[in-house]
Amino acid sequence: MMQPPPPPSINPRQMNLLRIVASMAWSDGQLATEEVDLMLNSFSRLFTASDNPQQLQMVQQELRDYLMQNLPLDELIPQLESQEERELVLQLGYEVISSSSRTPDEPKINADEAVAYQKLVQLLNLPEDVVKTIEAKAAADDPKEGIVDKMVRQVQKFMQS
Repeated sequence: MMQPPPPPSINPRQMNLLRIVASMAWSDGQLATEEVDLMLNSFSRLFTASDNPQQLQMVQQELRDYLMQNLPLDELIPQLESQEERELVLQLGYEVISSSSRTPDEPKINADEAVAYQKLVQLLNLPEDVVKTIEAKAAADDPKEGIVDKMVRQVQKFMQS
């Protein structure tokens, strides 16, 4: 059995958000190198209060270990503590799966991702109107802003609340 990596220098709530986002990114069976690098870069800056390159690199290495573990959503979702966290997770999950397609003629959200997203919606158990509002907002957001930048901005906003 694989040895789990040591506990990271981020708190459990941050870890859970990272894992859920990674799980959604994995839903089509692959995690693109660009997605990983972007998430590591952004989340390490978000979770580290310093610009110290060694510290950022250390956190990135820690986070990489966790991104590579594709954990089941049904283990992660029950650890969410509030309605706000559930809503944030739904928004991030929707954005992750709608951010890329594997081939130019493939739809933005492929069949595997759609199944994973439906499971996420089910597990989060949010009111239907809340789900529709979050989806509409995510779909209407500025397409020029990168997915990871948008995720980082939302997680920052959430961490400050």
